[in-house]
Amino acid sequence: MVIFLTILVNLVGFGIIIPLLPFYSQALGASPVVIGMLFASFSLAQLVAGPILGDLSDRWGRRPVLLLSLLGTAVSFTLLAAARSVAVLFLARIVDGLSGGNISTARAYIGDITREEDRARGFGLIGAAFGLGFILGPALAAALAHISYSAPAWAAAALALGAAGLAWRWLPETVHRVAAGRGAPWRALPGLLRHPRLGPLLFIDLAFWAAQAVYQTTFALFGARRFGFGVPQTGALLAGVSVLGVVVQVGLVGPVVQRLGEWRTLALGLVLAAAGLGVAAASHALGVLLLGLLPAGTGIALAIPSLTSLLSRTADAQTQGRVQGVASALESLGRTVGPVWGNGALQAAGEGAAFGSGAVVMGALAAAVWAAQRVARRERARAWR
Repeated sequence: MVIFLTILVNLVGFGIIIPLLPFYSQALGASPVVIGMLFASFSLAQLVAGPILGDLSDRWGRRPVLLLSLLGTAVSFTLLAAARSVAVLFLARIVDGLSGGNISTARAYIGDITREEDRARGFGLIGAAFGLGFILGPALAAALAHISYSAPAWAAAALALGAAGLAWRWLPETVHRVAAGRGAPWRALPGLLRHPRLGPLLFIDLAFWAAQAVYQTTFALFGARRFGFGVPQTGALLAGVSVLGVVVQVGLVGPVVQRLGEWRTLALGLVLAAAGLGVAAASHALGVLLLGLLPAGTGIALAIPSLTSLLSRTADAQTQGRVQGVASALESLGRTVGPVWGNGALQAAGEGAAFGSGAVVMGALAAAVWAAQRVARRERARAWR
């Protein structure tokens, strides 16, 4: 339960940031490009700190790193709530990114304390926390933004402190039963990119998370410019899309994968995401926007587990940890590039260009998945011979 709450607090905080940060920073004089850099600074700091925190959790133990991460999150949201300049907003996001190793450390903790047959159920807690966090975070931002822009940030800081207190009181250190890979994931990247099946998947992974970050980090400014939305309306819509994502992942992914397979499910998800973002980019009526968000949310919810599963299945037992480390690093890189690309497009060419460029990339990725599937099929046929 403490691990579940740790991840939930992290995701609630991130869910609060998505609808809140653009309006908060805009009120302090930030341009769309600067807003994109604010989103990117968190992912870049996390990209740098992630492998270091992973090594520290192996050497010092999971408990102190989790406590450090939660306290860092509390400090970052306190800085955010008290910020009166864009520079302090950058400091807050960087502090959160540098201390943001709690999800990867929580995964390692679950690996430490569960038996092989119980591990899937343990990792299911992480998925549940992700879904719930992305619902509660935007909803909390929507509810508290009526008070002030700083109120949701104070609430997130209090949640992080509460979770740190729970971890301090009830979370024991674990006896490590799994050997974690050490060192920066980038060292393994060139070799993995040359792999005929893994290489294309890793490129797809990077581009997908960059395009998704475009959608997430420009959504607030898109809604504000096109429909006059504020934090409450943005938070409510994002919470609704997150509910749709949870419903799809719980009830739809399994049957669709069973019927179509992972490759075709991933391609279907990317096509739906491309179509939905394209409709949203062209929308000037709220009903049309909602019509676009439905397939976009459904497609992203289909694509994420399919892509994760393909990466896991394509790696063998000896390279599994290395592949997951590289994939995690590439996802952070995508979330660094995406906000700058999306908000830069929004500033240069208007709000429709941001969603439109994301739609184009999602469509191109669907074609890339189809091509990669054919390569994988040929590889399997050659192996059978």
